[in-house]
Amino acid sequence: MRNGVLVASIMSIKRPAEAAAINTATGEIKIITDINHQIYESIKMGETEERYIKTKDGKDLQMWIIYPPDFDPSKKYPALLYCKGGPQGSLGQGWSYRWNYEIMAANGYIVVAVNRRGNSGFGSYWREQISGDYGGKNMQDYLDAIDAMAKEPFVDKDRLGAVGASYGGYSVFYLAGIHNKRFKAFVSHAGVFDVTAEYYSTEELWYPNKDYGGKPWDKPQPPAYNKFSPVTNVDKWDTPILIITGMNDFRIPYTQSMEAFQAAQLRGVPSKLLLFENENHWVTKPQNSVIWQKEFFSWLDTYLK
Repeated sequence: MRNGVLVASIMSIKRPAEAAAINTATGEIKIITDINHQIYESIKMGETEERYIKTKDGKDLQMWIIYPPDFDPSKKYPALLYCKGGPQGSLGQGWSYRWNYEIMAANGYIVVAVNRRGNSGFGSYWREQISGDYGGKNMQDYLDAIDAMAKEPFVDKDRLGAVGASYGGYSVFYLAGIHNKRFKAFVSHAGVFDVTAEYYSTEELWYPNKDYGGKPWDKPQPPAYNKFSPVTNVDKWDTPILIITGMNDFRIPYTQSMEAFQAAQLRGVPSKLLLFENENHWVTKPQNSVIWQKEFFSWLDTYLK
């Protein structure tokens, strides 16, 4: 910072990071760089709306709704519930090459991005509540959010999907067993399927020790390992699911996704496994990102359009 001006990176749902000068006295923001200006001039973006609803237990739940370009409220659109990873962390004006809301919207989907319990920005109690309660109130937040949007005249309640990675992938696996036929398609990337098995293979043991509420051999056993493990409800899986993973993922090892895929196959659920042998917990290589996007939308378009 110099002379009351802070130079920082700034991004939004519509744009990746650029350098900006922020006047600390007035809050005025001046964009310094505009790397892809000539590209963005020719791209039509969807509009973003901030919305609040009441949860089942009476809490205020904030979510971002991203509409397709040229949105027509007289039409009906399929909708995607975006399940964030983390599980802690913020869900706001962020931009991603992979989980890109505007690309999803441009493919004809209304995106519902929910600041469920566990997300940052709404106080420490809201953020910390999720620890030890993975399958509890935050899952109800997701269901409350998609139920509220399904009532909108421009949303087709018979064409709803849920997508996410990491904790979002876990969320998709868990919702698959409790959604009661709300959704018609799922996409889970690098999600936890069997929490006990994941505990014995992850490289990040400090995290489950804290967030799962203990170890799997503790007495009584924390509910994360039984009640809140997606494998517990696999007998209720009945919805098409695309499962994605990388063989170099040591955070949530690829075997979790392979187990989930096998479970879906054995259940007779339409399912597909996309396995990257040279990716980790993320997708870092440009060509793999192209493949990821093609498979992602091919799956959703098959079952939601």
